[in-house]
Amino acid sequence: MLVGKVVGSVVATRKNENLIGNKFLIVDPLPEMSCGSKLIAIDNVGAGIGEIVLVACGSAARIGCGQANSPVDAAIVGIVDDGTGIEL
Repeated sequence: MLVGKVVGSVVATRKNENLIGNKFLIVDPLPEMSCGSKLIAIDNVGAGIGEIVLVACGSAARIGCGQANSPVDAAIVGIVDDGTGIEL
């Protein structure tokens, strides 16, 4: 799991049928996460641009967002309300 800031959204007019109706957001991980570059995550919690979020990756992402049979590698699973110590 990693922590990052939502910096944008992605619109895909054609996608896997299991992903229809889902929102995709661009997340910029905190530097401490040593994850490298931005990633695209499916959003099932209603996050918005500028919010700090928790992102699950790999199989945990598919399970965490109820998409066990979908090609999901990153999912926003929480919105950080109080990020004491988090600096972006």
